[in-house]
Amino acid sequence: MPALEEFRQIGEVTGSLKALVVFQDDIQINQKQCCLLVDMLKCAYKTIAETMKQNLRFEEKNIKWKIIENPLRELLRVFKEAEQYIKQSLETKDFWAKAIVLYKNTDCVEFHIHNLLSCVPIVIEAIEIAGEISGSDHDEIQKKRSIYSMKYQKECKDPRIFQWKFGKQYMVSKKFSERVCLVWNEDKWILQNKIRGKKNSGSCTLTKHEQRLADLLLKNLNEMETESDHKLLPSSILVNSKDYQIRRRLGSGSQYKEIQWLGETFCLRHLFGDIKPLIPDISQELHLSHPNIMHITCGFTDEEMRECFLIMELMNKDLSNYIKEICGPRKRVPFSLPVAIDLLLQIARGMEYLHSKKIYHGELSPSKILVKARNVSTEGYLHAKVCGFGSPCSINLPQKASVNQNNGTLPFIWFAPEVLAEQEQSGNGGNIKYSEKSDVYSFGMLCFEVLTGKVPFEDSHLQGDKMSRNIRAGERPLFPFHSPKYVTSLTKKCWHTDPYQRPSFSSISRVLRYVKRFLVMNPEHSQQDLPLPPVDYGEIEAAILRSFPFLGNSESDPLPITQIPFQMFAYRVTEKEKSSTIHRDINSESGSDGASAYGDDPVTVDDPLPSPTEKKIASPEILTRRLSIRKPADIKVDKQPGTISWLKAISCSISPNLPFPKGYFTLIRNFKESQLPNRNSGTPETTYTAT
Repeated sequence: MPALEEFRQIGEVTGSLKALVVFQDDIQINQKQCCLLVDMLKCAYKTIAETMKQNLRFEEKNIKWKIIENPLRELLRVFKEAEQYIKQSLETKDFWAKAIVLYKNTDCVEFHIHNLLSCVPIVIEAIEIAGEISGSDHDEIQKKRSIYSMKYQKECKDPRIFQWKFGKQYMVSKKFSERVCLVWNEDKWILQNKIRGKKNSGSCTLTKHEQRLADLLLKNLNEMETESDHKLLPSSILVNSKDYQIRRRLGSGSQYKEIQWLGETFCLRHLFGDIKPLIPDISQELHLSHPNIMHITCGFTDEEMRECFLIMELMNKDLSNYIKEICGPRKRVPFSLPVAIDLLLQIARGMEYLHSKKIYHGELSPSKILVKARNVSTEGYLHAKVCGFGSPCSINLPQKASVNQNNGTLPFIWFAPEVLAEQEQSGNGGNIKYSEKSDVYSFGMLCFEVLTGKVPFEDSHLQGDKMSRNIRAGERPLFPFHSPKYVTSLTKKCWHTDPYQRPSFSSISRVLRYVKRFLVMNPEHSQQDLPLPPVDYGEIEAAILRSFPFLGNSESDPLPITQIPFQMFAYRVTEKEKSSTIHRDINSESGSDGASAYGDDPVTVDDPLPSPTEKKIASPEILTRRLSIRKPADIKVDKQPGTISWLKAISCSISPNLPFPKGYFTLIRNFKESQLPNRNSGTPETTYTAT
């Protein structure tokens, strides 16, 4: 689809959102959050439109806009998903179902805002790159390239300077940042007033059941203001409701069921036994709220605390079974690379949130990830949620050495070596202390299965204790030879034998977000000779952590999502710094043999800057191959040191199928004359002949 058509569709969605927001007073739940999302989407469209108008020429839409097609397609998907959410929020039926589900859910639009703030920097960068080659005047192109290069300067790698200079362009202005932090409290206040209004309107409009539900919701909303623990609701509210129905059991056990209640479908977990010791942990889970974790919507218990009902969102299936169904007997790769990276990013973000609350999973695996399709996507994108964490999950846990019922694999293949060692010492009978780093190891194994469709070690001939011993000794699964290095290197860091060498989930999320950017900018990812990033993203993350140590503090709450554009900008600045260092090293190594990519002198504002394709140089081999382009036979120059390599660099930046730009030979002549030691020293001038 041409870029202009994608931009037109984004404009259509923006117009639809403007029409919907006219009826914002009819949004029953999360009105202020929905209005914030609409305002940010409208601002994004305006920003992209202005950036395109300033940098691109309409008559070049079919020639030089190619690089912005895929970023605009990604942005269109973000817009459509947000539009669908706004439409659902405008539905006036089932008020009580929405109230009970969302009365404490602080992350309602966080998923959409995160995707928007992650995508807009990519689109802006793509437009800038397209702008570098827009126009027919060579001097104009030179000036634009120099301006773009000055944007990503080291001095701008500061959060306050970034917000001051680019906050409006990237939708993280002070106004938007403050609104993101305040809208949840505003919506809570609006919800309280709506419930009070329905309650005080008279008993004739509310059933006895609804009256009681209103009282309990108001009580819990008031408790949230005093930050007291949530108390479980009386089970009679649920089981005595006229529309409460059990539809079917979920899975092989009897704990999980699909139910109908308040006109909506939910997942119910029914726990038996002495529930009282678990109440504090369940109350803690009631406080959790993130779009990528499976949190408890509300909980019920009887007066004797002998059973407990936990209400959660209903998801389609777990990731393990989903992969098994997709792969089938042919064992094909389950996801395209962009879909896989998006899925892993969601899981990493969910784990980042849990670790910020000092909750460690301990049994992270594909069977602990629940997924469902995102309806507006036709490329197979999923919404993922981490489940199986927290103390309530310790009830009826399978033995560590038993076979996992979901996928028929031994569960210890997901455990970190230090966890396996502790299990052996305790004889599988003690309480294992899981940590952040053991979860990161499990995530590495999960990455392997998502990327390859293979269960780790499924081809290994070693089983049982021998496999456990080999894992502790350092044995790891083998990636297929065609696996992209910039993904496998992150996975291998996650399953490093030394826990201290493993990254945090905050770092993993940043790296995956930048990998996603690379794939959006390079849609030819499915080809065998796909381009490689110029710099290892692990090195960029290490440099970022040295500059901003607070980003590596996993013990604090995650940074607000409004920091995402700055983090991506800082990544881009660091990438350009390291790329220029690599180029300088290559130049210094090549020395006088004329193999330098940019000549003997550093590039200045007056020098021709590298083209967008030149920025993707990843290795000396590629440089050597590019420098082998033959210069035109009708240009004769002497072999004065430093000139040939400079001339080759100029030639490489120009497509061999295009004519030389205006002023090309004059530029070469001026440079050559500037290299002469002294015009009056008797040294003969070099002659240039161009026909």
